[in-house]
Amino acid sequence: METAETVELEPHVLASRLGVAFGLTRQNSTIECVITIAALEAYFWLEPRASDARILRTFRDGYGRIRAIAERKILAHPEARPELTVADFARH
Repeated sequence: METAETVELEPHVLASRLGVAFGLTRQNSTIECVITIAALEAYFWLEPRASDARILRTFRDGYGRIRAIAERKILAHPEARPELTVADFARH
């Protein structure tokens, strides 16, 4: 199975505070991905109404698993911008 070559770009909390945007590099282009705050709360023990700093710390703590799910979504749908939701983690 092919895996995406990844480079961690600076993740940031979306202005809407509904998710964290981050980038993965694949075949010399960067793909913007988003993981929802709901997914971080459900599967990465993020407390509700957490500060941006706590959200980003939780994201970084779970980055390996988050990246793996994002890479699978990119392989399955290379033209789409992956958004990781609670449903994506429920299956794995």
